Amino acid sequence: MNILLYNPDNEITNNFMPHLWMFLLKSLTPPGHKVFLIDGNARRLSREELVEYVRENHIGLVGIGAMTRMIRKAYHMADALRAAGVPVVMGGPHVTEVPDEPLGRDGEPRHADAVALGEADQTWPAIVADAERGTLKEIYAPLNTDGKEVKPCLDDYPVIPWDRMDLDQFNLIKHFPKMARRLLSLFGMTWQSFHLIPIESGRGCPYGCEFCTVTGFFGDSIRFRSNESVVNELLMLKALEKREKGKVAVFFIDDNFAINARRTKSLLREIIARDAQVPWVAQISMNLLRDEELVSLIAQSGCRWIFMGLESIDPENLKSVSKGFNKPDEYKAVLERLARHNLHAITSFIFGMDNDRPGVAARTLEVIRSWPPGLPVFGLLTPYPATPLYDRLAAAGRLTRPKHWLEFKPFTMGFTPLGISTDQAEAEVRQAWSSSYSPETIASTMGWLESRSFPDRLIHLLCCLAFRGIYFPQMTRREWAQVLFQNRGPILHLLAQAMELKFKPQPREPFSLDPQLPVERPA
Repeated sequence: MNILLYNPDNEITNNFMPHLWMFLLKSLTPPGHKVFLIDGNARRLSREELVEYVRENHIGLVGIGAMTRMIRKAYHMADALRAAGVPVVMGGPHVTEVPDEPLGRDGEPRHADAVALGEADQTWPAIVADAERGTLKEIYAPLNTDGKEVKPCLDDYPVIPWDRMDLDQFNLIKHFPKMARRLLSLFGMTWQSFHLIPIESGRGCPYGCEFCTVTGFFGDSIRFRSNESVVNELLMLKALEKREKGKVAVFFIDDNFAINARRTKSLLREIIARDAQVPWVAQISMNLLRDEELVSLIAQSGCRWIFMGLESIDPENLKSVSKGFNKPDEYKAVLERLARHNLHAITSFIFGMDNDRPGVAARTLEVIRSWPPGLPVFGLLTPYPATPLYDRLAAAGRLTRPKHWLEFKPFTMGFTPLGISTDQAEAEVRQAWSSSYSPETIASTMGWLESRSFPDRLIHLLCCLAFRGIYFPQMTRREWAQVLFQNRGPILHLLAQAMELKFKPQPREPFSLDPQLPVERPA
């Protein structure tokens, strides 16, 4: 049987990397079946085009995974596939939280023939077997004989054969603006490909933040892969980039990569000892980064960026969403520690919390300006279904769009805040993005980084321009041209330096994403 695993886009923004679930399920598919992969963020298809693809490839089963922000598109595509006579099974956090919705049990149209609840590692082979026999059940859940959910053990984690998979649709080089590619080539960047590959080293999070779906889906008990399994995967990717004459970076998608510091240090030491370093990114809670030894190992093992959910500079806000372990008075020290090790931070903030008042963006930006430059991102508090936040707001009658996901609108409130209006909260987010990614701010950031290596500064500039697109439309060539023109100052400055380095008779600095020696902030 031919199987298609499809991850939809949300029709508005693009992700920077593919989703791991497709590659994992392909690796878990029993022998005798051929699995095709399409990620809508990399290969955007219309309903008609997807149906035609399914027909041309004689697909007998389509698996669709989607998070809440993508579920509307997922339903639209599933409807077209089912109308064409192709069975659809849906899985992921959203359908696990509201399984009656895709099955049409809540009064809405049905979108799926079957749903896979929770982690599908153990249920996927049974789904494939039933689909082949034409006997799909409506619900597949990883339950034991007592009816209790069973979380898969990661000790026998499958080998994902990255070196034998067609990754062409995920080649980010193809998505770089031509000017950026020319600038990179001027400095000797000869990569044929650049892939950001998702890897997990563990699952679960014990924190239980009120707005988060992670604990509900993966549980609060942490499960880890073996060090050997993770390191072998990294070595496979290093060999792949050498063979393809490209570059591979890794995003550890663990919801809290360093949640067990002892285990994390052990893994990082093994990465270093076996020369398995590749540039990597991970999500790590700021409270875990007080540990100097841990931060040092993170840097030595190849890390370049750390995503931290800071959420707010107001301690009362953090307490209100069960994230009081974040301490705003420690943010600066943690970020300066990262900078000393040449690690950059992606810092996430949420507006619309109960203690927010008008001017929250300006106050937050003022604090951010006192930190080493990074990549701040801003969003609105979003009540995802089945989270404690959703239940609390529903009980209080504060939900204004109870099924906001069926009419996805980015950066739009779904409930009534307490201390700020809906319009004001949305305006605060707009102000934060506008200020953080203005040409003036980007130029200032590049000035701060002037003493860093050329590749480090160039990559940081490209990241700034890419992250700007999370909020501002820049999906077309015209939009990208406008962005590049607005930021022509730092671009031309780097171009001049690249030309000088190219033609000046001196040893040329190799273009690399690998960690550079830490430098101090210029006086």
